[in-house]
Amino acid sequence: MLFKHKTFVYFSRKVSEKLAFEYFISKKTLKSVVQGKKVSKPIVRISVISIALAVIVNLITIAVVTGFQQEVRQKVSGFGSHIFIMEASENSIYESDPVQKSQSFLADLKADPGIKSISPVGYKPVLLQSEERDISYKLANGKDTTESQYQVQGAVIKGVDADYDWTFFKNYLLEGVLPTFGHDSTENQLVISKKLAVDLNYKVGDRVSAFFVKQQPVKRKFVIAGIYETGLEEFDKQVVLGSLGAVQKLNDWGIKASIEVADTIINGQLVIKGNVTGGNGVNFRYDWGNGFDTYMGFSLCPHKDTTIRLIATDYWTNPREIMAESAIPDTAYLKITVEEGAEYRCYFELNEEGELEREYLNEDGTKFALDDGTKRIVVEIIDGKGSSHEYISGFEIMVNDWEKLDETLARTRARVEMIMMPNGDVLQASSIIENEPDIFVWLGFLDLNVIIILVLMIVIGIINMGSALLVLILIRSNFIGMMKAMGANNWSIRKIFLIQSGFLIGRGMLWGNLIGLGICLAQKYFGLIPLDPEVYYLSQVPIEINIWHWLLLNVGTLVVCLSALIIPSMVIARINPVKAIKFN
Repeated sequence: MLFKHKTFVYFSRKVSEKLAFEYFISKKTLKSVVQGKKVSKPIVRISVISIALAVIVNLITIAVVTGFQQEVRQKVSGFGSHIFIMEASENSIYESDPVQKSQSFLADLKADPGIKSISPVGYKPVLLQSEERDISYKLANGKDTTESQYQVQGAVIKGVDADYDWTFFKNYLLEGVLPTFGHDSTENQLVISKKLAVDLNYKVGDRVSAFFVKQQPVKRKFVIAGIYETGLEEFDKQVVLGSLGAVQKLNDWGIKASIEVADTIINGQLVIKGNVTGGNGVNFRYDWGNGFDTYMGFSLCPHKDTTIRLIATDYWTNPREIMAESAIPDTAYLKITVEEGAEYRCYFELNEEGELEREYLNEDGTKFALDDGTKRIVVEIIDGKGSSHEYISGFEIMVNDWEKLDETLARTRARVEMIMMPNGDVLQASSIIENEPDIFVWLGFLDLNVIIILVLMIVIGIINMGSALLVLILIRSNFIGMMKAMGANNWSIRKIFLIQSGFLIGRGMLWGNLIGLGICLAQKYFGLIPLDPEVYYLSQVPIEINIWHWLLLNVGTLVVCLSALIIPSMVIARINPVKAIKFN
């Protein structure tokens, strides 16, 4: 270590001794260079200004493009995720087939050092309707008229649960609160964007009419809990945040089973019927206690207390196929209590409307009494809870480091793709770059624009500095001749002019940095220059000042410009000292 230190000190001393003479002469003559003759003074000033402009333009370009890429990337990822795991298909994220929420690979992914969080989510398209509005307009005859109209906007509800990371939306929340979804009390709440709130004339606390497409159109009422605005208008008007539980039920995922007493009589006996929704919506199978079959009901004459259990699910080709290929089953119950009589025969009849005479014992109609004249029974319907809560659209994964997204994606794919899961799911993983290709291809083109601008501005600076150097050499040919006559070699004289050029470049870079950073900081903190969010995705020009980009820009500008000036400085070798001194 001591040897290396002595070597470094010796080398530094030698370099200083080599440059001491040229640096001394350059410093002493710099004032005359800057305040030179009428010919050289404006050229020197133009060269300094060109370097300053190059630094200003390049600094602003890099800050804007970096800020733009980072801001758009952050917002697009905030609405979705860095990586999304879904059912392997050609469908988009918003229309993907459901996958089971419980997966064997989740523990491994959560232990991955590159993964920050994993969240289950669900999506459901929705039509949001405004309150009734009175619209005034003129008729062709010039008379004023008023009509009541409704405004309708299409969107997608993104369902999240209690573990969802709200960091992104907290930064852009304007009014209201972000609900803790996952509880029944918040299942009917929504968080919408300011864009939708303005278009539909809604405010926090209002009730929203929402329409959903299912086997039959469904209308539901929601309450506005919060309003956000990110400035990414294309996504603001599309994404509504809601409860994952509500989305699961609205999508008819899984199976929902119930048992009913039908308004049908067979030889005086009751008909017990199973009602099943969800699944594939086509073929359902029923287990009444003897295994799965296609019989959806049976007749019954109750003469003692009985509890009927139904396990129901769907199937594709064979009702007795393995369960892994069908939806998760649901279980429903029907309790029958015989209060009076115990006849083995039944004499139930339908009334004139073709219905059983029911004596309802509660408000929701799930408990009622029936009487056939010989016995009185009480029926209690206990619907299944449904298995919709077991299904989601997919898993959102946020990574710790954007620069390592591809590596994390590769590890994720190795754990989930091309593998038949124990529950029968076949999954795929995709990155935000693949899910939003148009946006990220566009952001990628900005890098090319930056390179073009950087090269052009540095070339302009080099040309101007080269011109200034040549002028300085020509008008100071007498000085060059005197230096050569006193024994200075060509390289020493060239270094004098290169050091002086370095001073000029440094002066231009100083002014360029002061002005460029000032403009960037003013835009960053005051937003002086707005943008059209419908075109640029953002409401103002974003700025991101990266210390490493700033250092590379300045060091690169200085090194490239000085290196490029070595060639024009070679003209010094052609100057004859006798002619130069004689010419003067």
